[in-house]
Amino acid sequence: MNDKHYIACDLGAESGRVILGTLSDGTLRLDEVHRFPNLPVNIQGSMRWNIVGIFQELKAGLRKVADRQLPIDGLSVDSWGLDYVLFNDETPMLSLPHHYRDSRTDSTYVKVLEQVGREAIFAETGIQFMSINTLYQLVAEVEQNPKLVACADQFLNIAEYFHYLFCGVARAEASMASTTQIYNSVTRSWSAELIRQLQLPESLFPRIVPSGTRLGPLTPEICAETGLSEIEVIATCAHDTGAAVAAVPAEGDDWAYLSSGTWSLVGVELPAPLLTDAARAHNFTNEVGFGGTSRFLKNIIGLWLLQESRRAWAREGLELDYDEITRLAAEAEAFRSLIDPNDPRFLKPESMPAEIAAYCHETAQPAPETPGQFARCILESLALLYGQSLQTIQELTERTITKLHVVGGGSQSKLLNQFAANATGRTVLAGPVEATAIGNVLLQAIALGELDSLVQLRSVVRNSFSIETYEPQSSGAWRQAAARFAKLELKR
Repeated sequence: MNDKHYIACDLGAESGRVILGTLSDGTLRLDEVHRFPNLPVNIQGSMRWNIVGIFQELKAGLRKVADRQLPIDGLSVDSWGLDYVLFNDETPMLSLPHHYRDSRTDSTYVKVLEQVGREAIFAETGIQFMSINTLYQLVAEVEQNPKLVACADQFLNIAEYFHYLFCGVARAEASMASTTQIYNSVTRSWSAELIRQLQLPESLFPRIVPSGTRLGPLTPEICAETGLSEIEVIATCAHDTGAAVAAVPAEGDDWAYLSSGTWSLVGVELPAPLLTDAARAHNFTNEVGFGGTSRFLKNIIGLWLLQESRRAWAREGLELDYDEITRLAAEAEAFRSLIDPNDPRFLKPESMPAEIAAYCHETAQPAPETPGQFARCILESLALLYGQSLQTIQELTERTITKLHVVGGGSQSKLLNQFAANATGRTVLAGPVEATAIGNVLLQAIALGELDSLVQLRSVVRNSFSIETYEPQSSGAWRQAAARFAKLELKR
């Protein structure tokens, strides 16, 4: 096989990267060409994304790729979900998009649930209820900024918007559209019923295309700015978790995945969405995966808990890197304090350590006092929630799960991986770290005919990247902690 080169633009909630992927003789290697911070900006009481700055950084990365003078076969962008950009033919961006942690949806969320009802929304979309979902953002937009909405031709979620800037084709991609809670997972189209009931402008909703759709070549303007040729822009899985799950190096059907990062997404791959009352009651979600699969998962606040705690300590003058935090956590007392990571108070706190301490006081537990105790509390609580979620997934899907594949940046935490094995009672297979970029690149290879299936894609991943194995330990102590963890909600 001749070497094939692909560009993955991977945008996360803290940083963005431009990555060059090279597929050669059934193996893949990645080269991070450009990395940049991606932080929200506060403007007059609202939290926004600096989309123009991100665009400039992406083009800087593309110029670095062009400098290598390689024959590039494709380019695709993946990003977090939920947030979006409004635009029209005359104005490519009508305002800086809101950050999903902006407070504008707090009241809208309650209002929509009262107006439409959880049962009706879940029956239409199969999506987990979170106030930050695109649905509640768009309703807030229509109510709070009607003049702005009147000027807009369409909205696109973040990765799709960059596809539009790169090639001029405005399309929603299925994996991303499915996260909005405005997508009907059965008809695989926008939910006409929700759009009607909530009086959202139908014209705003772009055409949806399947994952792996070839959109078109880079525009002449982008080619001139970057030095790249008119390479193909491909909508792979625009949602980063969709790309990451495609790259899980799994075989058979006795496995679950954990995409571990700012968010923890734990679930299984199903042939169709699971829209039962029990799935709704447990607040699971059904998102589109590559090839028409369904990602049945639980969206959990993940290492955000640790990231925000670290930022709070830094504001107080205590600078700690993650290696030091992990060492302190390993030395701290086990199971001293536990929290429910999905408590809404942890979504956008002023001070994460203060919120964790308050939670512990309310549940009659000793509050953490040191960074090591805070980190231990966070990691143990996450692992216990993984175990609880996997047990529920088994019951809801009637599948037996023996292995948990952990991918993404969080897979580098050996301590959390071991805790996950202990808490779930299952073998944990950690890696690859760069699952999202890998999925992005290899889905391009499928779209362009170099690979023929998801099965072959996952074989390439297994052949290309090392996987670490963790077996359960100290099962008795973890079972006792799980019983205590299950009672936390009753204590509050």
